[in-house]
Amino acid sequence: MSRLTELERARLRWRARRGLLENDLIITRYLDAHEAELTDDDVAALTQLFEMGDNDLLDLLLARKELEGELDIPRLRGIIGQMRAL
Repeated sequence: MSRLTELERARLRWRARRGLLENDLIITRYLDAHEAELTDDDVAALTQLFEMGDNDLLDLLLARKELEGELDIPRLRGIIGQMRAL
């Protein structure tokens, strides 16, 4: 498990910026709480989430939808669970 460098943290937070304020708030709370412990695999999983459209991501974060297809993997289920719990 490697720790994120300052540059990697800045890039992750930049990628996390969303068009919907609600997504920004949820993701920022998650990063504030868990950023120091993120692994490279976690960052890769988050990158997959950040490629989703804003409305689909919000539906997922608010539990109006569940992960499907290639996104339905244990690591992403764990991250989404942590985001929903904050």
